[in-house]
Formats: sequence, structure tokens, C-alpha cells
Amino acid sequence: MQPNLLTVDIAVVGAGPSGLYAAYYAGFRGLTVAVLDSLPEPGGQISALYPEKPIYDVAGLPAVRGRDLVSGLVEQAAPFDPTYVLGDQVVGLQRQPHQDHGDRGIVLTTAAERTVSCGAVVLTAGIGTFRPRPLPAGEAHLGRGLMYFVPTLAELSGRDVMIVGGGDSAFDWALALEPLARSVTLVHRRESFRAHQHTVDQVMASSVRVLTRRQVHAVHGNEWVKSVDIRRDEDGAIESHDVQTVVAALGFTADLGPLATWGLTLDNRNIVVDTAMSTGLPGIYAAGDITAYPGKVRLISVGFGEAATAINNAATYLDPAADLFPGHSTDATTTSDATRTSQPSPALA
Repeated sequence: MQPNLLTVDIAVVGAGPSGLYAAYYAGFRGLTVAVLDSLPEPGGQISALYPEKPIYDVAGLPAVRGRDLVSGLVEQAAPFDPTYVLGDQVVGLQRQPHQDHGDRGIVLTTAAERTVSCGAVVLTAGIGTFRPRPLPAGEAHLGRGLMYFVPTLAELSGRDVMIVGGGDSAFDWALALEPLARSVTLVHRRESFRAHQHTVDQVMASSVRVLTRRQVHAVHGNEWVKSVDIRRDEDGAIESHDVQTVVAALGFTADLGPLATWGLTLDNRNIVVDTAMSTGLPGIYAAGDITAYPGKVRLISVGFGEAATAINNAATYLDPAADLFPGHSTDATTTSDATRTSQPSPALA
């Protein structure tokens, strides 16, 4: 039976790229760390939305699949044995004295009634809790041919696939599935698209069938999707298409959830931080897409730097005698030889 009480130096809330890099840096600083996320696997939006999509703007990697980037970040942090608490949302934050952290003790509670006691918190929750926008006509087939994300491209190999949407995700999935699926049809309610023009041009030049000014009217099939009826806006006519999979890429809604009640300074659902990535609340830092400050640029590469800044400043908060600069990683004999303040805690899953 897994324990419900965990004590670490730093708790990282959010297991996206910034959170995973924060876990590495906490370990490099000799700090024990727990990484918490409401999603069931590490990677955040990358794992949920575009695990197979190539990412081109990570320094030193000309191109890397989202899935591979997440795998590399997990591997980078692994020598320091971070504890992952996944599939469980953080709902509460309280302060109380702790034998290890004195009056700086912070206690996080989760929806599953787990408790994490720590000295500092780094919030790397991306855009917060996000949920896909539903496809009302197909909700009854969710998990039976209707999906909102494509975890693995190979599972749709040889199928007739209909993608609904006009944004980047819809066009990215269409382009990625075109060489694998038996057929790909993209349906959008407008003639214009929100996706990047370069990707639109690539899809238009491919074998993907693009149907505009149409909406999904009905999804048919008993155990599994068999066909989809779409309605033409200009005359209301119904067209039937034989497909086995519908990918509804209609965007998603996001909110900060319980974080919004913690007394943080917010700017349009983002957490305001200073140059130390401090939220202004003692011991609470933030990094990645969730942060707001003048000149903020929301890129994965920027989030990595913010995560390192947050962890190093949190380290000096925990120990005012510690140096802000952590030293160069090349000075360590091996990654796993980096010093630790205490033994790693068991995983909570």
C-alpha cells in the first residue's frame, strides 16, 4: 500500500517540460523533490496533445518528437530519484511549522487526500487544468472511435479517419496521419483556418480531403464508429462518410482550478512573478507558461531557464547560506554523484 504522506524539500506542481527540468535541477542542487500532476503520465500538454509532433525550437535539438523530449527529461532527472504523484490534482496549500523546515513548512493536499510536506513549491502547471472541447454529436462514442487526442499514431494505421477542426492540432494530426491511415478527411465549419499557413499548405498539397463549411451532424455505429454524417452549411444537405475513427481537435478550455484561491497575484489566468520567479508568497515560485511578467515569451526553451531560476532561488530560500549559482554541471564527476540533503522518498502513483 502506498503511503499518503510525503516529505520533500521542494514540491513541483506540474509535470510538463518545465516541471521535469525543475525536478532535475532540484536534484542537482541536492534537494529532494516531488512532482505532482493531475494527468496520469509526465509530459503535460505535450503528452496529452501532441506526443508524436516534431518540436523544432528546443536548443541543441534540430527536431525532436514530443514523446522523445519528455522521455529525455524524465531520464535526465532519474538519477536524483524524484517522486512522481500523477493522476491526482493538488487542491490545497497551507502553511504550518515542520521539523525540517521550521515556520517555512508548506503542506499540499490532493484530491485523493494525499499530503506533501515541503519547504518550497515551484508551480509549473502550464495553462492549468485543461479539458478538450466536446463534439456533442459524437460524445456517445468517446473511447469507441471518437478521441480528442492521438496518443500513438500507429494505432490509426490503415483506418479511415475524420479529423474535425481548423487549428494547428487538426492540421498537425492530418499531416502526421496521411501516410499511415487508409484515408484522412478534415472537416471544418469555416473556409478559413487558424492553423499556421505553412502546415495548411502542406495538407492541401497532400491526399487529405479537406471539407469546409461543414459540421458533424451525427456519428453512427453500435460498438464502434462506422460512419459520420456531416451537414453542409450552404444548403443543409447531409453527406455520409464511412470512417472508423473521429479525431475531434476543437481546442480546449483551461483554468487554474484551486491555484486561483491561494492568494497569488494573477494576470489573465497567469501567475505574476518577479525576476527570481517568486510569486511574492514566501517559498512559492513559478515557471513556464503559467507565469506572467513584462516581455514574457511562452516557449519551452524559455520555461527551461525559468525552471532553473526558480529552483536556484528556492534553494537559497531553504538555506540562506547557500550560493544562488549552483556551479557547472560539468564539474560533477557523474550526475548521480551530486550531493543530496536526504534520502529519496518512495513513489506515489
